[in-house]
Amino acid sequence: MKNITLKEIAETLGISITTVSKALKDYPDVSPKTRQAVLNLAHQLQYTPNSFAVNLRTRESKTIGLIIPEVVHHFFSSVINGIIAEAEKNGYLVIILQSNESLELEKKQVALLINKRVDGILMSLSNESNDDDHIKEILHKGIPLVQFDKISKLIHSSKVIINDQLAAMQAVQHLVNIGCKKIAHIRGPVNPQNAIDRFLGYKKALEKNSIPFNTNLVYTCERVSFEEGYAFAQQIKEEHPDVDGIFVITDLVAVGVLAYFNEHNIKVPQDVAVIGFSNWFMSQVITPKLSTVDQPSYEMGSEALKLLLEEMTARRDEKSFQPKTIELKTTIIERESTARS
Repeated sequence: MKNITLKEIAETLGISITTVSKALKDYPDVSPKTRQAVLNLAHQLQYTPNSFAVNLRTRESKTIGLIIPEVVHHFFSSVINGIIAEAEKNGYLVIILQSNESLELEKKQVALLINKRVDGILMSLSNESNDDDHIKEILHKGIPLVQFDKISKLIHSSKVIINDQLAAMQAVQHLVNIGCKKIAHIRGPVNPQNAIDRFLGYKKALEKNSIPFNTNLVYTCERVSFEEGYAFAQQIKEEHPDVDGIFVITDLVAVGVLAYFNEHNIKVPQDVAVIGFSNWFMSQVITPKLSTVDQPSYEMGSEALKLLLEEMTARRDEKSFQPKTIELKTTIIERESTARS
């Protein structure tokens, strides 16, 4: 079946193309009788708007680019759900790209989205991101940008974040409150800002409680994986058997820690307490259930999309827009891995 055009509807009804267009858009200056006639014929002929032509006129593609480090990670899958739900409400499609924690791939994906002329871009940076030139190119092209979760503080764009330092301090304080005196930290790679801030929060919590900071109690992930958590748990018990608490960068790594302890009959939390970060669904089903920092992932995605739409609307209407930062609240979820009696 061939595509029906506004011109064909107009010729059939003996009215102008402009009148047909206005009737379909429910303009008030079209009479109810004419509007109904246009709607009836459009339905009869199965007319659908030419989105490409509409995009040319409005200079909008109705698409948004999203770059994340991992799709399979529970946190990011929940963020995606929040973004897509809000995008669909507003008639936008989301192009989802995965950087696999690679800076080079991230650069290629940014270039791709710019060439696709997306209306806006949402980004959570890869662990390798230590070069902001490709992100600055987004701003140079005048494309609205919102960073979330893993961000660059050097980029002047809107952001949706949590207070990683405060959340980490609260997690470590929770370990101190249940009696931990020698606390190790399995941290993230050195580049991402959230890994840096969680490490700083760990140090500040120790300082606040007059616990000496020991660099030998800090173990650095490269891939932030289950396997690293498992390996570091073994290393911690071999090198520091008196460690009685561990603060872990994220739940995925913490689950690896618990797996090692379970296999080697190390009692949690009696021998060593463990707290993770993000409130991944696995944290509720592993034994013992994992205490964690609840990071509002769905809300982060939803708020990031709303903030992007706000900037896109301002630019479309040729109004000024100052980048904003939204900081979401976190909470400590206490479960069995820190439930000392």
